[in-house]
Amino acid sequence: MTKVNLETNKERLFGEVTIPGDKSISHRSVMFGSIAHGVTLVTNFLPGDDCLSTISCFRQLGVKIEEFDNQLRISGNGFEGLTEPDEVLNVGNSGTTIRLLMGILAGRPFFSSLVGDASIGKRPMTRVTNPLRNMGALIDGRKKGNFAPISIRGGSLTPINYHLPVASAQVKSAVILAGLQAEGETTILEPAETRDHTERMIRKFGGEILKSNRTITVKGGQRLIASTINVPGDISSAAFFLVAGAIVPGSEIILKNVGLNPTRTGIIEVMRKMGADLQIIVTKEDSFEPFGDLIIKTSNLTGTVVEGDLIPKLIDEIPIIALLATQAEGMTIIKDAEELKVKETNRIDTVVQELRKLGARIEATDDGMIIHGKSKLSGGSVSSHGDHRIGMMLGIAALLCKNEVTLENPEAISVSYPNFFAQLNSLIK
Repeated sequence: MTKVNLETNKERLFGEVTIPGDKSISHRSVMFGSIAHGVTLVTNFLPGDDCLSTISCFRQLGVKIEEFDNQLRISGNGFEGLTEPDEVLNVGNSGTTIRLLMGILAGRPFFSSLVGDASIGKRPMTRVTNPLRNMGALIDGRKKGNFAPISIRGGSLTPINYHLPVASAQVKSAVILAGLQAEGETTILEPAETRDHTERMIRKFGGEILKSNRTITVKGGQRLIASTINVPGDISSAAFFLVAGAIVPGSEIILKNVGLNPTRTGIIEVMRKMGADLQIIVTKEDSFEPFGDLIIKTSNLTGTVVEGDLIPKLIDEIPIIALLATQAEGMTIIKDAEELKVKETNRIDTVVQELRKLGARIEATDDGMIIHGKSKLSGGSVSSHGDHRIGMMLGIAALLCKNEVTLENPEAISVSYPNFFAQLNSLIK
């Protein structure tokens, strides 16, 4: 197993970081470019392993996609331009790829199979396969379609009124993508607001989708037209530098080009609630996605409670929030986060296990964790467990450790942030 020694016991982080493209938007830019009519240009695309898996799958479905310097040129011919793949579609480690792709394939009149790595094989798929079956797609897989490999024979779809059992942007998006191909109007009710990149993308490609409170309505039979997409920086990636700047003494970091979609800014809300010295210095918005620059400085933090409707806005950031809480005065409680159990790892148990190795006082609960601050972190041997968010969180934690920290399986970080350590090291002064 690959191991790397992390930078430890640092006294200052200073400088600028340009955050790489948003992973969620990069995925969707490929998907919508492929199902639209015409040539879509994508800039600041994230060339992480997950997004490259999405490109690979759509090439197998007959779409011409050209890559050059983090830019894409996608030649789409509409939903009807997709063709039956000759081989199994491999989504790698990407839950977004497999779940959203199922929504697209549900309406296509051919057979396809999807498989992924060992992590994907453990992630629940019934939440997607059930509504797609209700719409008329023929879907099978392990444990009656709850686990990959998944096989789909799509075709004529019937619209449904669907109440999401969990607040999940992936499930919502899969049903929306199927609804675009159904004969009629599909309605989706969310239990809590989730990231709305799919809805924004539909409008960007000339489509219509209605949203009132938590009810989303989409009509089938729409013709999407190619567009130009500038992918903003990923706030989930920026979160690691925001926390680093807040907890490493004497630090000041400027983060450039950060996506500020209000369904994704939970990390900013939590950090400000805890007392972080965090400023949004430039905010830019076009008709697609808002973005701007952030300044974070070393902060005096206090514990808080993270719960309820805030959780879907920061579910990917909870591992790094747990680290942040170890450096806050008092207790931080994270709850209503059961979805962490079915991510790349069981992130509740994994975060607790790995931070404890470094000396944190943290305990798992059924739906989250309790963190006692302020903790002095020591050092030791830790593991990403193949989870990119865990690996990056441990890379930031090591900066506070007095002793050596060795990280197992650091390559998992390339899923979303291939140059993470290079950018982190550039800030160490």
